Amino acid sequence: MMNVKKSVTMLVAVAAIGATCAVMAPLATADDVETVTSSRSFPKVTTVKKDLFAEATSTEVDADADWGGIESLDVPQTKSAAEIAAEEQAAAEEEARQAAAAAAAASRSAERDSLSSGTSATTTTVTPPASATGASLASYATQFVGAPYAWGGSTPSGWDCSGFVMYVFAQFGVSLPHSSGAMMSVGSPVGSLAEAQPGDIITNSGHAAIYIGNGMVVNALNVGQGTQITSVSTSFYGSYAIRRVL
Repeated sequence: MMNVKKSVTMLVAVAAIGATCAVMAPLATADDVETVTSSRSFPKVTTVKKDLFAEATSTEVDADADWGGIESLDVPQTKSAAEIAAEEQAAAEEEARQAAAAAAAASRSAERDSLSSGTSATTTTVTPPASATGASLASYATQFVGAPYAWGGSTPSGWDCSGFVMYVFAQFGVSLPHSSGAMMSVGSPVGSLAEAQPGDIITNSGHAAIYIGNGMVVNALNVGQGTQITSVSTSFYGSYAIRRVL
């Protein structure tokens, strides 16, 4: 019984001491809690980078640098249907042009052969001169109407103005220079066109023709027209000389 009383007494004493400590210990407040904070500062940037492409600078590459032969790669090119069609059309047009050129060349060759064999472009057989007169010479010269023009030429296959006159007179046994300017001094002078007769030469430094009467001449004009009969006023724009050889 005594032991029980002592135990109760001790428990009461311990409880009293605990209450006393609780009263005496200060209560912890928010102000008594130590707070730890952390901060980091960054430098203030006041400049703005204006050239956004400054770093995208070009770099020169040595022309002799070896990049693995990229420039020699055979990369197949793909063409569109329109491109293929255009190329085919161009090839067809070129083929047609070449065929036309070949046909024209063959035609000109046939005309030259015809003239050389004695047939003019007007399908008239060239008749040899009957006599060495001016009228006969003029008639003979008109048979070559349609013959082609060729600068420096002097045959029916192709001649220039003085080459034509020289060829015609050669068939009558008369040798003339191959120059319209030099023909201004051959034979004898004729005073005016009103006095001119068929077979006379009308010439200046730039052109030569054979007079056939009525103010007309037969002459080799140019590549486009060939040998034609024209008026004196059409063939000669300036002054000219009239020379009588036969």
